[in-house]
Amino acid sequence: MQDESDESTRVTARRRGPFGIERSTRRTRRGMRKVPELTVYFWITKVLTTAVGESTSDYLVRRFDPVIAVAFGALALLITLVLQFAVRRYVAWIYWLAVVMVAVFGTMAADVLHIRFKVPYGASTILFAVVLAVVFVVWYATEKTLSIHSIITPRREFFYWATVMSTFALGTAAGDLTATTLHLGYLVSGVLFAGLIAVPAIAYRLFSLNEIFSFWFAYIVTRPLGASFADWMGKPHRVGGLAWGDGSVSLGLGLLIVGFVGYLTITRRDVKDDEPAGLRAARPPDT
Repeated sequence: MQDESDESTRVTARRRGPFGIERSTRRTRRGMRKVPELTVYFWITKVLTTAVGESTSDYLVRRFDPVIAVAFGALALLITLVLQFAVRRYVAWIYWLAVVMVAVFGTMAADVLHIRFKVPYGASTILFAVVLAVVFVVWYATEKTLSIHSIITPRREFFYWATVMSTFALGTAAGDLTATTLHLGYLVSGVLFAGLIAVPAIAYRLFSLNEIFSFWFAYIVTRPLGASFADWMGKPHRVGGLAWGDGSVSLGLGLLIVGFVGYLTITRRDVKDDEPAGLRAARPPDT
């Protein structure tokens, strides 16, 4: 899955490590990138969104009818994605709001399959893995790249968000599989996935593992990693949790996300702005 150069993009990159953490110079004739630079802030915020998606989903589906909660979750997700597609470039609060809603809805989708339709977590894990594989195959067959650094057209952005949705659903099912079906518990599952996320980093340094594969491997694992620790904090003592409550955990994690996104909005630490000064001054601000 090597990233092939796009005819409309010129790239000069200095690699800084696995998971795509790099500084790159990119100019494009077709559009501006719609995703953030892959810095340490990206990974921290990503894990926080996976955790808040788990705790918020659990709180909503237990407080309201699961089908109604999923319907409202789908509507909220649709609104945020419309907003994300409407802007011409990456805007931190819009992008991360969309990621949070994907996290909430993706968790609901996986949980409702199990709770309402009695689909075993093992079966749903396989199902979502197949869905993700199909999305990857179609994306690569169409665009010849799976790199998020190439998200500069609406079609590539569509494939990106379809992939993100699939990874959240897969990660949710996998995390619940290890914690409940395999009886490892939430804390042990969290530690397991914390170790697993280090695998692509080590393989990249020792065996030159493909960067794009490393990124998506780590991206998928962030979901059960964050969800396992969120469940451990929120669930009652009788199931191995700290009994802080899903609502309280969701609120606390949400405040952390707001803090990080606010910091990124002000500092633009996750933006590589390579526009000439004159063009940047002439361009009207995004919504």
